[in-house]
Amino acid sequence: MSVDYAAATETAVRVVKLGTHIGARIDGVRLGGDLDPETVATIRAALNEHKVIFFQGQQHLTEDGQYEFAQLLGTPTTPHPTVTSRGIKSLAIDSQHGRANSWHTDVTFVDRVPKASILRAVTLPSYGGSTTWASTVAAYNSLPEPLKRLAEGLRARHSNVYDYVSEEHDRARTDRTEFESTFYETEHPVVRVHPETGEKALLLGHFVKQIVGVSSAESQALFRLFQDRVTRLEHTTRWNWSLGDVAIWDNRATQHYAIDDYDGGEHRKLTRITLAGDIPVGVDGVPSTPIAGDAGHYSIVEDVRAA
Repeated sequence: MSVDYAAATETAVRVVKLGTHIGARIDGVRLGGDLDPETVATIRAALNEHKVIFFQGQQHLTEDGQYEFAQLLGTPTTPHPTVTSRGIKSLAIDSQHGRANSWHTDVTFVDRVPKASILRAVTLPSYGGSTTWASTVAAYNSLPEPLKRLAEGLRARHSNVYDYVSEEHDRARTDRTEFESTFYETEHPVVRVHPETGEKALLLGHFVKQIVGVSSAESQALFRLFQDRVTRLEHTTRWNWSLGDVAIWDNRATQHYAIDDYDGGEHRKLTRITLAGDIPVGVDGVPSTPIAGDAGHYSIVEDVRAA
């Protein structure tokens, strides 16, 4: 299924749906900081509806152009709360620094969870290296009513002290030390309300340290119960990267997984620019609570009303 929108140029913007719950490709757009407001509005609407959107043929895009385009969608954060060695405007997602091959929502260990990310392919392996996204909205919606009520009453603590990279070599150990250089911990609702669409979404992923108020064994069981809903194949879409591809995902409504199916001699590098988000709020109206670490230097708290 596709939808055509009249753009300010002669080329129509075409949104091609890729799956029932998640994913769309957008054709007819040349990304950059000079996009007209109508096209930007189309991109925003497609992102809210499809959760992750893909653009092909963007070989012209530089880091500066990627950043200027990101500014049309929101306020870019600094590249990362703790990792400062991999870029000034963008974060290098580089296989030479480790492989984040587990399901996660980005940077949930801070209180101001990013709203979206723009990822651009720079260097790709000759095979493998695709990325899969999952809709956390579809995951919540698939729960039977008793499990929805259970999830809505839970809160979880997220932390950056996590085995994010392997320890197979000295470089990986160095990268992990930088990743954990400042300790962050935040308590989030397990179900957050999307500030723009009003949809409910599961807020979990690999930064979860503990479900609050239960034992470690019970926490692990509850985490698996709800996390397994997120990663059901029917809630996912998979993108096989080509040079010139750009992906944008709603970090408030998705998790993602970079698939580690290429050998060590292959190199994969993408650049990510992240947009500031709000502080998640649960179904009960209670916001997330920072426990350790101040993320003020990383990101503003977006005022959704002004976005």
